[in-house]
Amino acid sequence: MTITQTLSPSHTHPNNEIIYPQGEFWSDEPPLETNLHLTQIILLIKCLEWLWQDREDYFATGNLTIYYSPNQKKSEFFRGPDFFVVLGTTRNENRRSWVVWQEEGKYPNVIIEILSDSTAKTDREEKKQIYQDTFRTPDYFWFEPYSLEFKGYTLIRGKYQEIEANEQGWLWSEELDLYLGIYESKLRYFTVDRELVPTPEEAAIQQQQEKEYERQQKEYEREQKELALKKIEELTAKLKELGINTEENL
Repeated sequence: MTITQTLSPSHTHPNNEIIYPQGEFWSDEPPLETNLHLTQIILLIKCLEWLWQDREDYFATGNLTIYYSPNQKKSEFFRGPDFFVVLGTTRNENRRSWVVWQEEGKYPNVIIEILSDSTAKTDREEKKQIYQDTFRTPDYFWFEPYSLEFKGYTLIRGKYQEIEANEQGWLWSEELDLYLGIYESKLRYFTVDRELVPTPEEAAIQQQQEKEYERQQKEYEREQKELALKKIEELTAKLKELGINTEENL
């Protein structure tokens, strides 16, 4: 799909002010190369939505075109990030693309590219330059789902500096307030307390396991209480056989 309206040279203001095209802008992304790329993007979206389920001040999506300047030639050929997060906005799931000039000038706070043979060079070079110099995106990461290559950069004084990994090999995202790291060959989030952020399905299983543990714990406590009462009854009976009245000794 393409932009529904285009900007012609005659649509310029006398003072050379840029006049942005209006209307609906459809995402114009090519199909993802493999199912592994698709599942990784979905995983990043689902986990963040589960963790931030009480928040309405962000937008997280994947494989969606970002339109950022009708006057920059590169933007005509620009392909959207595989995954990005914009903070301080709304969770409007009806967006057909991300149009910067219709979104209060907001660019992504975090971008993650899932590398492939056909896109790796662009993601490491051209896109990295655009994210640094034009988007000014604070945190940029890339991940290769087959080789598990994983790198991250944070914007410091206008230039990307590589993020140093912790002892687990995770990289910290100041924007997300989360670690990103590899778990079972997938890129996952980890909290500041080093806990894995689950998918909704994993969270449901964990909740069910916790309920089952609580049930078993209560059952164990009930059985222990019954066993203790039974032992007291048996001891009382033996004492009575010996002629000892336990009630008088109370």
